[in-house]
This record gives sequence, C-alpha cells and structure tokens, in this order.
Amino acid sequence: MRRHWSLKRVSVQLVDCKKSSEMVHSSVYHLLSGRVLSSGEAEQHLDEETKSISKTKQLKKHLHRYTGEKPYGCDQCAKTFTQSGHLVAHKRIHTGEKPYVCNQCGKRFTHSGTLFTHQRMHTGEKPYGCDQCGKRFTLSGHLVAHQRIHTGEKPYVCNQCGKRFTKSGNLVVHTRIHTGEKPYGCDQCGKKFTLSADLVNHKRIHTGGKHYHCLDCGSRFLTSNELKVHQ
Repeated sequence: MRRHWSLKRVSVQLVDCKKSSEMVHSSVYHLLSGRVLSSGEAEQHLDEETKSISKTKQLKKHLHRYTGEKPYGCDQCAKTFTQSGHLVAHKRIHTGEKPYVCNQCGKRFTHSGTLFTHQRMHTGEKPYGCDQCGKRFTLSGHLVAHQRIHTGEKPYVCNQCGKRFTKSGNLVVHTRIHTGEKPYGCDQCGKKFTLSADLVNHKRIHTGGKHYHCLDCGSRFLTSNELKVHQ
C-alpha cells in the first residue's frame, strides 16, 4: 500500500499517497513530483507545506498540485480537475449559470474571481505595478506581459515561420495569416475579417460613421489609417 506521512503540529499522521512507494517516517524516502527526498528533507517539506493544513482531506487536495492527479471529472465533456470546487465552477459553462452579479452594472459572472477582477473597472483599482516604469495594471497577467517590453522576452513562437511574440494573443492573431482564418463576420453583408477591429471599421461603411477627423481641415474618415494617409 502506498502511503504518505504528513506532519500535524507535533504528531505524525499517515495518509495515502499515490506518488510514494515507501513509508515515510524518519528513516525512509519521500517521492514527490519524481524527485527523491531524504527523510530530513521530506519532514522539512511537509512541515512547510502543511502549516495551514489541518485535515487529511485538505492535505490530499493540496498534494494534487504536485502529483498531477485530477480525480474530479466533468460528465459533460470529460475535462478533469484537481479540486471539486473547480469542477463545480466549470460545470457552469454547460449550464449557463452565472451566480455572481456586479452591484454596479448588473453584469453576471460564472466565477467569483472574474467578478472581483471586473469590479476594478468601476473602482479604477490597479494593484499591479511595474518596477521599471511605474505603469500599473488591473491584472497580474497584464503586468507580466508588459514587463517583457523591458526584458525583450518573446516566449510565443509561430511554428510556421518562427516569428516570436510577447503575448500569446498576438501569436493567435498572427497564425491566421497562415491558416486564412477570418472569424469576424459582418452581419450586414457577410464579409469576414481576421481582426475584430477591422470588422468595427468595416461596419461604419453601413452606418456612415466617420469617427476620425483631421484637426487641420476638418475632413472626416472611416478609419484611422485613412486619416494617416490624408495627413
């Protein structure tokens, strides 16, 4: 039987562990994420990792992050999760349930975290600041992407031509050059576009809206590119 020792205050508790092939106490080994730890290292790891974990069930849930085990499966699409709460939230994609409501604008959300982030639009809160230039962001992911401007890092690579990008979204848009995909269609004439911004500009042909105007002569244009050519 595969087992795992965890430290709970002063006592030692034995719980199931699918990654360990030995019994860990004070003289054997602990296998975690494919790395063999000495008994002393194992105890130190468990002591640090279980400070806020008081129950065996919670510890098992915590260890799923290391083992990669995803015991909770969706019966609609077979996607699996490490925690039951993540499965519950995922199922709302299928049911359409959006229980979290913004008290400012009434917009509804599937996840509480998404609502929390959305509310920063109303409050103007930008808790994530760049230590290089001071620019601030609503989301930590936006800060990470921004910092690549300073570092020059471009981790996203096109497997067709090798071009590199700072943001994954830019890579997605770029690959449409190779695939010919045009996901944005005009509901007036059916013309399709690679970028949503191009569709917005195109729709002004139907509405007659010319939002870009020359400050020198007052001439108005459908797109910013037309204005640039004019200038």
